[in-house]
Formats: sequence, structure tokens, C-alpha cells
Amino acid sequence: MKKFESVDYFNISNLLSEEEKLAQNSVRDFVDAEVIPIIDEYYQEAKFPFQLIPKLAELGVFGMTLPEKYGCAGMNNLVYGLVNQELERGDSGLRSFLSVQSSLVMYPIFTFGSEMQKTKWLPKLANAEIIGCFGLTEPDFGSNPGGMITKAEKVDGGFLLNGAKMWITNGTIADIAIVWAKLDGVIKGFVVEKDFQGFSAPEIKKKHSLRASITSELIFEDVFVPKENLLPEASGLKSPLMCLNQARYSIAWGVAGSMMACYDSALEYAKTRIQFDKPIASYQLTQHKLVNMLTEITKTQLLNFQLAKLKDSGEIKHTQISLAKRNNVEKALEIARISREILGASGITSEYPIMRHANNLESVKTYEGTHEMHTLIIGEDITGISAF
Repeated sequence: MKKFESVDYFNISNLLSEEEKLAQNSVRDFVDAEVIPIIDEYYQEAKFPFQLIPKLAELGVFGMTLPEKYGCAGMNNLVYGLVNQELERGDSGLRSFLSVQSSLVMYPIFTFGSEMQKTKWLPKLANAEIIGCFGLTEPDFGSNPGGMITKAEKVDGGFLLNGAKMWITNGTIADIAIVWAKLDGVIKGFVVEKDFQGFSAPEIKKKHSLRASITSELIFEDVFVPKENLLPEASGLKSPLMCLNQARYSIAWGVAGSMMACYDSALEYAKTRIQFDKPIASYQLTQHKLVNMLTEITKTQLLNFQLAKLKDSGEIKHTQISLAKRNNVEKALEIARISREILGASGITSEYPIMRHANNLESVKTYEGTHEMHTLIIGEDITGISAF
């Protein structure tokens, strides 16, 4: 199998330290060796390649920006971004797993949890001894999470949880769920363990997108949650939205990997596919498509690099993350569709990764804030007027 060579027209890799390059290359090699050869089979069969998770844990990618005292790597956000990029080049389902485990489970425990909760959960999540999920979206409340109807009621020794969550990555296989519910009208965060009575997580089947990923419903029927499982520092809608910002950051980086996978397939195909006695790469229309794709990939890389620098310096704004997520996913979808055009009928087959990436990106465009919601977030920021 041909070793993947990163698309890097502006020599952005020259801006990376040796440690950052090593981390990126380790995950790139893992994707080439372990993911690419099997992922289509798992996608076709709608199964998650769970056997890859311990190997990813050995690479230290889960919660990799968190402190070493909790069993994490203590790396910067640039490395975390690069790792997401490499994983999504394999498949969005694997990047989603990383994003949920790191940004939506470990991050809220680290940010809003007690020291006891951090010590108890973070090392086990970092080495994938346990798996987590994030329960915010509800069947009737997606873009308006503040309207949630899942409720917690204070009882002796803890809380009773009632309600349901929908479209939850990893839900069925999760050992713990970070669940957001209203307690006396205020949104609070709870760590719900899989063996709590009244808690179930049935898998959502028959998906056309993210097929190599587990998507679930979470159901709470008088689930008793002990008081020590309340995240003490989480309060209000701002808390889960802070978690979503972490996940959106990883998406902005991740879809660059999808872009590269599609572009690389289209470029190689165009150079070898002969029509009218010469390769289709020799025609102006095909070159125009390839140049446009390369341009959008390069712009995405530069945007992501600066986004990482802003995040590591503590200067980042949530609106900047929204702009990156909105732009990058849209452009990734365009690249997938143009790549499919270049491959013609071959583009719809599983011999190439393009349709798999295109289908996955339809979900990525919707989750962690739709394209429209991010448009309004940025619009409010630049005009000072809310259009929600």
C-alpha cells in the first residue's frame, strides 16, 4: 500500500516542532497501517472497529491536551488538531470517537469536575479502559439545547433523572455518560454510569452516514445518580456549550483529513485515467477542479494552524471556532463532490474512499452546530444583532 504523503502546498509542516511532527506521523502511520485496509468493510457492515481503540490509547491521543498527572499526554492543541486531521483521513467515525472521548467527556470532567472525579475517571478514559459519551441533544431539541426537557430531581443522597437524549456517539458502548439535565430550571452536568438502574442506550440503526460509528439514544427512567456524580462546577447552558467548542475545534481540523483523502484519490485517478488518448489530468477542466481543491485545502490548513495558536495562547473566541467549523466542513463536502465527479462512475464504488467521506461529512455538517447556526453565531458577533 502506498504511504500517504500529506498535502502541504505551503510547507506548513516546516512550522511544526520535531515533537509535533513525530506525533502527527505516528498517527498517520497508524491510519495507513491499521485503518485504511479495514475501514470500508466496517463501514459497509455498519460496525465500529473497536479493536483499534486500545491501539489509539497506546499512542496517547485521548485527552492528550490534559495534564500528565491524570494519565494524559499534556500536549498542545496544535498536536491535538493534527491528530484529528490524520484520524479523519481514515474515517469520520474514528475522529468522532476521539472527539467525544477527549472533548466531550474528559474535558467536562477536567473543567467542571471535583478532584475526586478527575482522579477517578480521567486516567481510565485516557487509556480507554472505559469509554464515555455526551448527552445533550434531545429528540425535539437539537439547535435549541436550552429547551431540553430532561430533568433531575433532588432526592435523598442524590438525584432522580428522567428524559431522553438522541444522536449520541458511543452511547451504546459507553461506560459513563456526561448528561445535561435541568435541576430546578438550571442546566447541570451529571456522570451517569452504564449500570445505573433505569438507564438504557439502544443503538440507532439503518444510517447512510457515519456507518463505522455507533450512534445511540439515551433513555433515563427514574435513574438514581448519587450526589458525588454531579459535576460541581457546571451550571447553565454555558457549560455544555464550552464542551461543544472543544468538539467543534476538533471537527475543523478533522475534515481537513477528509479533504486530503478525497483530493489525493482524485489526483491519482486523474493522472492515470485515459480518455481520448491522454490522461484526464491533462484537460483544463480537470486541472481547474484539482487546483480549486488544493486551494481550499491550503486555506483550511492555514486557518487551522492559526486557530490552534489562538487556542494555545488562550486568546481564542468561540466565534472563531464557529467560522472554522462552518467553512471547513462546507469546503470538505465540496471537495468530496468534485472528487467524485473526476472519478466518474468509479467514484461511487468502495474501491475509493470518496463516497464514504461524502456521506460522513453530511453528518459532520449537521452535528456540533449546523451550518446555519454557526452562520448566525458569527453574524451576531460582527453586527451586534441576534438573528436567532
